[in-house]
Amino acid sequence: MNPQLLRILPEVILTVTGVLIMLIDPIMPRAATRKSMGWLAVLGTLLALFASIQQLHLAPGTAYFNTVQTDAFSGFFHILIAGIVLTSLLVTLDTVTNDQENLGELFALTIFGAVGSMLMTSAVELLLIFIALEISSISSYILAGFRRHSAKGPESSIKYFLLGSFATAFFLYGIALVFGATGTTRIGLIAAQLPGSTTPLIATLGVGMILIGLGFKVSAAPFHVWTPDTYEGAPSPIVGMMSTAPKAAAFAVLLRILFVSFPTLYAHWQPLVWWMAVLSMTIGNLGALKQRNVKRMLAYSSIANAGYLLVGFTALSTDGVAAAAFYTVTYAAMNVGIFAVISHVGGYEDRLTTVQDYRGLGYRSPLMGGAMAFFLISLIGIPFTGGFFGKFYVFAAALHSGLVWLAIIGLINSGVAAFYYLRLLAAIYSKPSENMPLEQMPRIQISMLFALLLTVVSTLMLGIMPGRVLSAARAASLTFGIQGSSMTTAHPPMLDVETKATVVQ
Repeated sequence: MNPQLLRILPEVILTVTGVLIMLIDPIMPRAATRKSMGWLAVLGTLLALFASIQQLHLAPGTAYFNTVQTDAFSGFFHILIAGIVLTSLLVTLDTVTNDQENLGELFALTIFGAVGSMLMTSAVELLLIFIALEISSISSYILAGFRRHSAKGPESSIKYFLLGSFATAFFLYGIALVFGATGTTRIGLIAAQLPGSTTPLIATLGVGMILIGLGFKVSAAPFHVWTPDTYEGAPSPIVGMMSTAPKAAAFAVLLRILFVSFPTLYAHWQPLVWWMAVLSMTIGNLGALKQRNVKRMLAYSSIANAGYLLVGFTALSTDGVAAAAFYTVTYAAMNVGIFAVISHVGGYEDRLTTVQDYRGLGYRSPLMGGAMAFFLISLIGIPFTGGFFGKFYVFAAALHSGLVWLAIIGLINSGVAAFYYLRLLAAIYSKPSENMPLEQMPRIQISMLFALLLTVVSTLMLGIMPGRVLSAARAASLTFGIQGSSMTTAHPPMLDVETKATVVQ
């Protein structure tokens, strides 16, 4: 096989899968079920996941005129995104019905969105990142409004599209400013060109523009206003994927740009990221306190979680990158899992919307109630769950870099978040509500059982044996060549992986 093709093999497999779905869907008999297209999408994603794992055995290198790079960092996020998409497809297969309209388009758009997200994590050319971002975004805009017969569906899609287009313009203009200051859009060359730039202020302004564009994509405050309406209007299986895979890709891009291209401008972009983290944690948690709609509450929760993840960005060290990468994995497992439960018990049409609607879920369906309770406990950050170690590592990275106040603000916000998570948890195990009778609970299909197994086991293993994922996250961070922080006299290493794994076991 062409060595260059191996560098983009997961994206090629997913592209071929999406095209096949689009070609086969129109020629199928009108009365035939389109769920077979979903299983084709699952097969393609599994092959892409296998190809991503195989890429880890390739020597780090670039392809296609040095625009794409495969290394431990890109492999880490490729595997994560493939896992998210695979689980989301399984949830979708459980939720949709055989007579659902446009199922082929739903699965194809999911696959094409994954192509854009994966390409973002391996691209080392800003213009290619922009193209990949658009591939991912356009798919997300359409998927957000897929429930077209509901007024909230088109509303969420339009808001997402308009605000997303505005944010994309900022990102593109930032690329133009960086090119004007350095004469290149290659991520690896920008840092080398910056010291000789005659217009460093323009480069700094370009970094700020790029932060705005990617800040919208990860729903970080103050660029978060689209999130609650979009989460409420989009189908729950789509929200589970949309809130994790594109965000993971955007965070990967942000890590690569800030830590590879602009480490010398750390003093300029670090305060911006600091305030984005504080605003995201505070606005997200305070906004979630007032919500009674479960999906809107989780939307504000995702804003807060973006803030926790940004805490890792503020530490210019291997610890900061590794903590951010590890937290991305834990958040993906928790969030995809909890939206899988919401998708199953509420259905494609979201029959259950408020906290009160989930009253007694633990009695009506012990499996679903128990799974949702477990994910809520992890989101709170209780020990022996992935959420605990995710927060522990990002706050530890901040403390190691001397950012004590940021860690304190994060801990206070974690305490605030516990209130609304516990409110939903209490409702799950309260006296059953008459609004959700037992006979209306849908039958659990094998695809949903497998999706729950993946998310529950992942969240649990990240909480009791985080060593392997943390090792992979640290290996990914070492590709940036960062050995310490400018804010510390000696770089204090994160807890030793083997020691930590031994302690928790």
